[in-house]
Amino acid sequence: MTEALQELGQHLELKRTDCVLSWEVANDELTVTVAPSSLVSFVEFLKNDQACKFSSLVDITAVDYPSRAKRFDVVYHLLSLHHNYRMRLRTYTGSSNPPIIHSVVDIWNSANWFEREVFDLYGILFVGHPDLRRILTDYGFVGHPFRKDFPLIGNVEVSYDADKGRVAYQPVSIEPRTLVPRVIRDDN
Repeated sequence: MTEALQELGQHLELKRTDCVLSWEVANDELTVTVAPSSLVSFVEFLKNDQACKFSSLVDITAVDYPSRAKRFDVVYHLLSLHHNYRMRLRTYTGSSNPPIIHSVVDIWNSANWFEREVFDLYGILFVGHPDLRRILTDYGFVGHPFRKDFPLIGNVEVSYDADKGRVAYQPVSIEPRTLVPRVIRDDN
């Protein structure tokens, strides 16, 4: 399997030198990094090329690197049922705020839900998405909870107000704490 993935990586590098920045094979999975400007054309190639045939988009997620200028990596997990290959496709967002990347909903319909999750949890905007709105958090939610700069206790707390007869939002009343484990050993 590793040899076949090595050949696939070489095939991608040869056919799409304009897109592929790097590639590697580890744990029977090919990881390819592409520039965000060529993402859409590259995934169309992956879906239609006879040597690839990545017909299934399994997942989309993001990774937050707050210290980098290009803060977020967007990661696509693909499956070729025809060749029994798994592939991880990585790209990055630019330095714009909010981070922006092109949608792949027109290529894989399953990207609709996954891109909405990534938008909701990381705040990455997908240009061309037909219905980009929050999916896991409340509409009034402030921030994006999977970003590394999001406070661990959140910004607001929700409780039911019997006098108003509805749910009320209020600032967090929990005292912030440092999450440093204390280890007490008896063998000293």
